[in-house]
Amino acid sequence: MTLKRSMNLLSHCFVAGLIATIEAGSLSGQPSATRSTGAAPEPLNWTTQQDHQNMKGQLGIKVLRPGPSGRAGATNEANYDPAKANPYLDLPDPLTLKNGQKVTSADVWWKKRRPEIVEDFEREIVGRVPKNVPRVTWMITTQAVDRVVGELSVVAKQLVGHVDNSACPAIEVNIQMTLVTPSNAKGPVPVLMMFGGFGSGGFPRRPGEPAPTNRFGAFGGGNFVDPPSTEQLIAAGWGHATISPGSIQADNGAGLTKGIIGLVNKGQPRKPDDWGSLRAWAWGAARGLDYLETDPAVDAKKVGIEGVSRYGKAALVTMAFEQRFAMVLVGSSGEGGAKLHRRNFGEAVENLTGS
Repeated sequence: MTLKRSMNLLSHCFVAGLIATIEAGSLSGQPSATRSTGAAPEPLNWTTQQDHQNMKGQLGIKVLRPGPSGRAGATNEANYDPAKANPYLDLPDPLTLKNGQKVTSADVWWKKRRPEIVEDFEREIVGRVPKNVPRVTWMITTQAVDRVVGELSVVAKQLVGHVDNSACPAIEVNIQMTLVTPSNAKGPVPVLMMFGGFGSGGFPRRPGEPAPTNRFGAFGGGNFVDPPSTEQLIAAGWGHATISPGSIQADNGAGLTKGIIGLVNKGQPRKPDDWGSLRAWAWGAARGLDYLETDPAVDAKKVGIEGVSRYGKAALVTMAFEQRFAMVLVGSSGEGGAKLHRRNFGEAVENLTGS
């Protein structure tokens, strides 16, 4: 069992490595995913623990090594000393093919080296998007021209992307997205798509209504001095789209037989190289971009993707696999994100795979 192969164990589908003690055999006590009658099995309603145990059983894993503790003085206290952070001196060269050939041109990169890296990441880390993912049909459910962001007039649209569930009617997936553009725009505008959102899915308020008060506090305490990013975007002539990750795929192991992953699998468990939540969120963002390409208010060649923390991980995955996005803005993506797996500093891969 390689470090990469074990990365598929994440109950949160955070794709990272797993260091484990492995023994052959499967775990007992798991609900059966098939029936002897030959009829299509009913969608499972597993807990996070059941999903985690099932995946461990598929991989023959009995014991997981715990990750470092964030508690000072613990026997396995996390390392925060930069001098001790880099014990791995054999990082692979991203510009060398597996056969030893160097990347000497853009053509070699796009046609040879990049496909090698994509295959490694799909097989060992983020999983593969199935070939039979159903189509998405977008519908505007609410449109308002009398809204404001800060004190700036905007046009807002609430959208739902319904995923065809005719193959498994018991599971519904309706992707939630909000699009907000400046009212005074003279033509199509750039848009920053953001994972997450605050209050009402990011739908702006009416003039005179109380402004949102659910912003996080500034680092070190106190309040932010600068306006919210959404207001800054509108002031700069940009639009913003907020897409709800949870409407694509739940952020927990209990949801893996539901959401888009569950719909494609008809409510049955994943296999080790199936996609997880990060790849599913990236797929959903790409479907959101499908809609933006049809909206005349949007300059679809200038759409970026943004995320923070686990959604920062998702933004990285989105940008890596969906080249139609023009840029990516990533914040605090941490382990499983921009942080090197082979770096002993703070959170480690075991922290992501242990539940």
